[in-house]
Amino acid sequence: MKLSVIKLDGKAAGDVELSDAVFGISEIRGDILARTVSWQLAKRRAGTHKVQTRNENSRTGKKMYKQKGTGGARHGSRRAPQFVGGSRAFGPVVRDHGFSLPKKIRALALRHALSSKVKSGDLVVVDSVSVTEAKTAALRETLGKLGWTKALIIAGPEVDANFGLAARNIPHIDVLPNAGLNVYDILRADKLVLTKAAVEAIEARFSDKEAA
Repeated sequence: MKLSVIKLDGKAAGDVELSDAVFGISEIRGDILARTVSWQLAKRRAGTHKVQTRNENSRTGKKMYKQKGTGGARHGSRRAPQFVGGSRAFGPVVRDHGFSLPKKIRALALRHALSSKVKSGDLVVVDSVSVTEAKTAALRETLGKLGWTKALIIAGPEVDANFGLAARNIPHIDVLPNAGLNVYDILRADKLVLTKAAVEAIEARFSDKEAA
């Protein structure tokens, strides 16, 4: 399929041919996208929540009172969860929340996410993203004229230094190199903006032998 290419000033810059295997999937698999987003968000979790277990509590382990004759229940430690100052039963411990997801599923989800943006008309291809000066106000005005208020911009192999500096303080505008392309950021952005270099890199990444 063909898609028009524009410049940052909004002027036309020709056309680009997009691979149907990557950008032309018609039936979007929501279940695969959901699995991949869950996988991404799980890997982001720090997993550093922690409570004291009984062997870590500093309260005394001495038997509270004699075993028999008190009329009360039999207890042997103040560290038990039912006592004030005791340890919590089955509390959270430091752990990794991530889980495995096959590479083929992740690759398929990325193709479906890209195709979903094409299908909804929210994929934009630009010639390049670079500015001469790192001026946030000027770039915000430029992006506003293009209608990019909540966009993910994939800039190519590397992000232009001035463009990255100018864009980093603009709310809801994310600028990433090719290596940062991911399903979650694609889906949460209203517009997906790819440079011509980014399109070439994506299509090279997904060769015909990987297409499902």
